[in-house]
Amino acid sequence: MVRFEGLSKIAALMFIAATLLTSCNSKKMLTDASKSRGKTFKGSVKERYAELLDVSEREIKNEKLYRFIDEWMGVPHKNAGMDKRGVDCSGFTTLLQREIYNKNLPRVARQMAQTVKRKYEEQLEEGDLVFFDFSGQPFSHVGVYLKNNRFVHVSTSKGVIISYLKDPWYYKYFSRAGSIKNDLLFSDAQ
Repeated sequence: MVRFEGLSKIAALMFIAATLLTSCNSKKMLTDASKSRGKTFKGSVKERYAELLDVSEREIKNEKLYRFIDEWMGVPHKNAGMDKRGVDCSGFTTLLQREIYNKNLPRVARQMAQTVKRKYEEQLEEGDLVFFDFSGQPFSHVGVYLKNNRFVHVSTSKGVIISYLKDPWYYKYFSRAGSIKNDLLFSDAQ
């Protein structure tokens, strides 16, 4: 009987180890897009984000962007924050644009709105900025467009999250979108 207990412990440890090893490629990604809410996504970064954005894996070309988002996913909201202890919408957008696209943006969402070449929503491309007018304030919130009407931003209640642009709650506040003008590239002098 002692031998059976020993085997049970070994079997239990092997089961736990196998579970940990197979779950390394799965991640609970924060989204309030209704189709994906509460879902756990498995696989590589490309596989997970393709499923979350409801696109084919071959459409996830900028893996650096999705790794960046993955590292920041769930970081809490903090006014004026610019690090993983807490970040606000414009801080996150500034960091993402600098790291991924080598573009220097103003720190405030309202000022960012003045730096974009406006686009219709059907023209949006990955990396474009999307702006919202919350609390009656023009351009008070900013996010980064991804694909298929999804955008990444910082929610005051959920932190860094991916949301659906056409969700009725967000869409009623949606006010502007566009690509960052090319003259905002970093120069060697900066």
